[in-house]
Amino acid sequence: MTTTGRIQVLRANERPATAWLNGGGVTREVAGFPVGAGLGEFDWRVSLADVASAGPFSPFPGIDRVITLVEGAGMALTVDGAVQSIDTPFRPFAFPGDATTDCRLLDGPVVDFNVMTRRGRVEATVDLRTGPGSVQVPSAATVLLVCLAGSAAVDDLELSRYDAALLDAPGAHQLRPDGVAAAITFRTVTTR
Repeated sequence: MTTTGRIQVLRANERPATAWLNGGGVTREVAGFPVGAGLGEFDWRVSLADVASAGPFSPFPGIDRVITLVEGAGMALTVDGAVQSIDTPFRPFAFPGDATTDCRLLDGPVVDFNVMTRRGRVEATVDLRTGPGSVQVPSAATVLLVCLAGSAAVDDLELSRYDAALLDAPGAHQLRPDGVAAAITFRTVTTR
């Protein structure tokens, strides 16, 4: 991890892989908040998963999920009985983490990108970028940029595939992907 000004760089080669309990794959956490929070305590969590075999998803009560295919032919997810084909790379699909969800691989292993937020506490928008542009970090928000294909530059910092940049101070940054980058904006839910 490298911190430069208002940008914290999270390198892919520094992430440990955690095997799933069911043996169907491994997950690498990109970032989460609060830092170091376990699966039952996070407000938000972003990860990349290597899915090697079909099977049920672990339930995450009170969690909203967005999953995006980044490598492989894809998968068919059955979410509370409804089948959703996740076979187009870089097309996010949102679903409740507490839904009964089963995965069938369409043609071999896949890598998927996961954004999870605690319902009622944090909301996230997932914006996939293929061209240069500005990324605005609003007040009281955090933005995570993840290079999903090719490479990307954030201001003067270079990101390789699966590297990330965490932006947690208000302001504008220039994002120049040479491939595909995800820009995830996390906002705390305010109750009135």
